[in-house]
Amino acid sequence: MYRQFARLILVLFGISGIALDGQEFKVLSRTVQVHGFVSQGIASTNDNNWLTMNTSSGSAAMTDMGVNMSVPITDRLRIGAQVYDRDLGELGQWHPSLDWGVADYRFKDWLDFRGGKVKTVAGLYTDTQDLDFLRPFALLPQSVYPIDLRDATLGHLGADVYGRFPVGDRIGSLAYTVFAGHRSDSLHSGYPYLLSQWEQVKSYGGLQYGGDLRWTTAVKGLLLGASRINEDLTSKGEATIQVDGREIQGPVLAHTRKNWANQFYGQYTRGRWRLDSEFRRFYADISASYLGIPHNSFQDARGWYVAGAYRAAPWLQLGSYYSRYTVASSEGGTDRSKPGNHVFDKVAAARVDLNRFWNVKVEGHFMDGTGNRGVYPAGFYPQQNANGFQRNTTALVVKTSFSF
Repeated sequence: MYRQFARLILVLFGISGIALDGQEFKVLSRTVQVHGFVSQGIASTNDNNWLTMNTSSGSAAMTDMGVNMSVPITDRLRIGAQVYDRDLGELGQWHPSLDWGVADYRFKDWLDFRGGKVKTVAGLYTDTQDLDFLRPFALLPQSVYPIDLRDATLGHLGADVYGRFPVGDRIGSLAYTVFAGHRSDSLHSGYPYLLSQWEQVKSYGGLQYGGDLRWTTAVKGLLLGASRINEDLTSKGEATIQVDGREIQGPVLAHTRKNWANQFYGQYTRGRWRLDSEFRRFYADISASYLGIPHNSFQDARGWYVAGAYRAAPWLQLGSYYSRYTVASSEGGTDRSKPGNHVFDKVAAARVDLNRFWNVKVEGHFMDGTGNRGVYPAGFYPQQNANGFQRNTTALVVKTSFSF
């Protein structure tokens, strides 16, 4: 398992000296910018397997990479795109995807437009999940930013209207984003994989719309905001069941009658310190037909975290967060104190910048609960834990990333 990690270390040593080459070139007098990243991680847990990896034995199946290009067509119009690929245990499986691809037209400071495969602006980090070099953590707080659902939450196929405007020296400024589009989950994402216990998902997606409002206050370094996402999703698949010793195969169809998420967040930066906090509630009311048998269910998931980061030296950043996820559901009941209905995660992390382009992160997780009772990914999957779950999980994540 360590061969892949060691091989990447050698590659990074070889290319770190030429990181600036090829970042820009000219096409018809326009400057094309090229950027990218590659990261490799190792995760190890004491008991429960985590994030679809066999982490109880140590796993290096934690690789992702992306390359993006952007170019200004005119002074107001810019286009760009990013191709992304990953292998996270049973997720991704080296199926490349278009992370984002947009045309962005800047009309006024308070009125701009973008369209295509657009990053979804919600909370502090939904639209910057691919910018790993911006933070000290190997994993964002999983209660709000689950890595197994990254490709489902990062972007939508549609259009945004956005802008920024001042509201007075004593108040600050406001930035807004309103969006509408189509969400289409990869079949190699966490939700289809979780459902693979019972069915083979053929497609999952639908309408997504919402908005984000963030207030840069007159207090230096203080940002506050709120987001809302509404979705109308449909899942189609097939299942096989045993009836009187015979296998019967039939269709599975599920549709969300209600599906929404509210997110509230704040960030304060001062000197070498940065403090973040967010709360997110996700609710889904689902109507399904399982081989012709009707079945209704609900999920009410709530997550919040408090995080802090301190730049101890130009090459060293320290961080910690407490992340709390709970779920009530028709499958697991409404007692959120049960281990299967929550994940409480205490995290300590350190980031070492070896140079401007290359960093190494070391992160410890101390988790109470597995959150596996609801039909919603929470990091712990029955497929990798056939003998059941232990209540507590200790995890070590070591991750190295290179960006240019």
